[in-house]
Amino acid sequence: MSGHSKWATIKRQKGANDAKRGQLFTKLAREISLAARDGGDPNFNFKLRLIIDKARASNMPKENIERAVKRGSGTGEDGAALEEVNYEGYGPHGVAILMQVVTDNRNRTVSEIRRALTRGGGNLGESGSVAWLFDQKGYITIPAEGLNQDKAFDLALEAGAEDVQFGEETAEIYTLPSDLQTVRQAFQDAHYQVEDAEVTMVPKTYVSLPPADTLQVMNLVEALEDLDDIARVYSNLEITDEALAQMA
Repeated sequence: MSGHSKWATIKRQKGANDAKRGQLFTKLAREISLAARDGGDPNFNFKLRLIIDKARASNMPKENIERAVKRGSGTGEDGAALEEVNYEGYGPHGVAILMQVVTDNRNRTVSEIRRALTRGGGNLGESGSVAWLFDQKGYITIPAEGLNQDKAFDLALEAGAEDVQFGEETAEIYTLPSDLQTVRQAFQDAHYQVEDAEVTMVPKTYVSLPPADTLQVMNLVEALEDLDDIARVYSNLEITDEALAQMA
């Protein structure tokens, strides 16, 4: 699952840049509103709690969060307009791309996605064309600095995690989506710093390409992520250390 780790690193770095120009707050507000449809109290809505935690970690203003919750729970304006849609496609060299979208206008969104894919050397696929290449997983990260790997590994397995990967900067814990809350709480109760906790899509297998081709696909993914309606983009591209250094 190391390929997922490198994508996560890029997304964290990009998130800081997005926050500077306000784009991240727009995306987070839409996700909060969508999650709040199932209830506006994060104590009883775990999906809402996760996205609010992410918004707070990104320094999103409290009033923006509250406004987004009200919109989604029906006490604000235009709460019913948003919907969550998945689109699937291919990047250059046949790399699979899965896009999670929060939109109030499907026609606008699919037009923007198709344009970005075409410009980046990819194409839009039919429903089900690439989704089968990904597994939905709970994903938790904790800082690796000063971490006792044996204790963290034992705690993760005891709490119900499926896998733990230790990197130089972070330890990554993978769970079934239904076990994410339990495992996250176990680490918080044990006083670990949980940096991130979310439900993500992890490729079953990865496609490895030369550095130049890898960068071409990464640039397409970045262009897709820059679209306002796209919440997340997943790919089965394997990123080498050389390509990651060039992207940085």
